[in-house]
Amino acid sequence: MDAQAGAQRPLNILLVRVSSLGDVLHNLPMVADIARRYPDANIDWVVEEGYVSLVRLNPRVRTIIPFALRRWRKSLGKAETRAEIKAFFGTLRAQQYDYVFDTQGLLKTGIIMGAARVVKGGRKVGLANGSEGSGYEALSRIFHTDSVPLDPRTHAVARGRMVAAAALGYTADTPADFGLPNVSHDDTRPDWMPAEPYAVYFHGTARDAKKWAPQNWIALGHQLAPMPILLPWGSAKEKAEAEHLAASLPNAHVLPKLSMADAVLLARHAALAIGVDTGLTHIAAAFVRPTVEIYADSPRWKTEGNWSPKIINLGDSGTPPSVAEVVSAAQSLLALS
Repeated sequence: MDAQAGAQRPLNILLVRVSSLGDVLHNLPMVADIARRYPDANIDWVVEEGYVSLVRLNPRVRTIIPFALRRWRKSLGKAETRAEIKAFFGTLRAQQYDYVFDTQGLLKTGIIMGAARVVKGGRKVGLANGSEGSGYEALSRIFHTDSVPLDPRTHAVARGRMVAAAALGYTADTPADFGLPNVSHDDTRPDWMPAEPYAVYFHGTARDAKKWAPQNWIALGHQLAPMPILLPWGSAKEKAEAEHLAASLPNAHVLPKLSMADAVLLARHAALAIGVDTGLTHIAAAFVRPTVEIYADSPRWKTEGNWSPKIINLGDSGTPPSVAEVVSAAQSLLALS
């Protein structure tokens, strides 16, 4: 299908990127790119239900279609679960699309792409290959009409942007625009969020090797004092780690269990975010908050924030940064505020 010919009426475009948090976030700049070239385009998105609140922050996404495989697979024998799955596919197929983009490259996202309806001549476009270390499943290509090859070391943000650009006939050469709202002084703050500027430690991650040593966080916190440090957590183990840090820092506060929407709010309002390679750190960077990204056991090239001078990336796979490096980066970012 010729995108220019399709532009005689608004294009209907579906993005399929269901998980994880960081991957969904890194897909957001596709929306701004498409809207910049085709301002009237209707852009819909299939995403895991837990991340709907993040995608909803982008006003250029028309319809969000929640996907709940993580929950459904626990109760496939129940009639209500089967009814939800049927309703999902009914919603998915209610619209005919000019383009369907699967930028995850898994069998499950390929099946979603395969079930989506396209107009005559419509295209289903996905990845011809995965990036280094990704969970790409080559079988997903059977659902494509077009497979876009990319260098295996293409940045996580650039991958989706380049797939859409190749299909729609433009060049994705502007800084990444996540389409997220700016912080407003009129925003309502929850009770757990201090009124004064605060730092947040995104210290938790599922893989222990990606973590920064507790003594490093503590030494950093003493250098940041008296600035309040907020400590979120997502599991009992992370809560215990947060409590350990707080016990050694007079200016640190362990937060209550946060919803995804509140966790995004935490990142959005931070005067300084410091975190390991995890979704919430990348969300702070996407909001263009002053952010120090710490890499210890994952390749920096894959996800480092590179769209703002307010983001400093330190360390790399197997070479975590020193406390002095992080302190210096944090102080330089605070000086910019």
